[in-house]
Amino acid sequence: MDSGTHLLFGLGLGGLAMVDPVIASHPYGPVAVLIATVAGSQAPDLDGLLRFKSNADYIKNHRGLSHSLPAVAGWTAVITLVVSALFPGIPWWHIGAWTLLAVMVHVASDLFNSYGTQAFRPISRNWVAWNVIHIFDPFIFSSHLVALLLWITGAADPRAVFPVLYGLIVVYYAWRTLVRRRIAAALPRVDPEHAAEDKYTLLPTLSLHRWHVIRASDDCTYRIGRWDNGRLTWVERTRCDQHPAIEASRSIPDVQAFLKVTPFPCGHVKEKPWGYEVRWVDIRYRYRRQYPFVAVALLDASYQPIQSYVGWLSEERLEKRLRMNTY
Repeated sequence: MDSGTHLLFGLGLGGLAMVDPVIASHPYGPVAVLIATVAGSQAPDLDGLLRFKSNADYIKNHRGLSHSLPAVAGWTAVITLVVSALFPGIPWWHIGAWTLLAVMVHVASDLFNSYGTQAFRPISRNWVAWNVIHIFDPFIFSSHLVALLLWITGAADPRAVFPVLYGLIVVYYAWRTLVRRRIAAALPRVDPEHAAEDKYTLLPTLSLHRWHVIRASDDCTYRIGRWDNGRLTWVERTRCDQHPAIEASRSIPDVQAFLKVTPFPCGHVKEKPWGYEVRWVDIRYRYRRQYPFVAVALLDASYQPIQSYVGWLSEERLEKRLRMNTY
């Protein structure tokens, strides 16, 4: 999820903690647990500090080790120790339990969107993305705001508001999961161009009734479309290039970081007077007919790297950046 939603989860779980009589009855219990749940809801994304090192390091590691099983235990232990030291009169295991819940909710919510995490590391180093909830979900965000407003203004008891909120959110996640499975099963039947080897992937959008659709074929071709209120529409066809420059670019660190995190890479080659421009795009992220998540490698005529970039950029900003660094 986005950082704002993670923050609201932390605040909401702090409200939910009022059902714990030990926390609710202690003079500093609500403050202590709110600090713990907000910290726990943000801690896994501290890997964002890797941006100060390089884009490649950030992209390669974001939602990796920081969201793993050992990290969940580590974040919980550190936050519990700090908060317990600040509020020694509160049993540490109560603070630890609510901190653990906050960290787990962060990781679990990230599993449900399209980017995914390495949440099951070290058991598995695979990236897991369930493609059910958009990275920003209006229902989850707005329902938290309403619940928090009711709590802050004293209009409702948090012990009533937040159990209802999280009960509704659990139902919402289950409903979205079932809808996605139903649509995914229907896609091969409603697609007149369907072939036996084609694989379909549904990706969530901000709308409850619209999904992005990717159809991958064995000939390195992707079809990108949308499912809108029961209707499938294809909007673009992309064929990935096969070229020695593509293979040469795979050894470049920026490209390696990109390929590590996307299940839908597609490389395109442009010949230039000085060599080749290889542009890798992530098919999942199509916005206004562009693919803003890219890895670009410039190679000379002998396929030796000149420069490279990985990250999120518009077409205009990317072209400007490459011109500045090439000439």
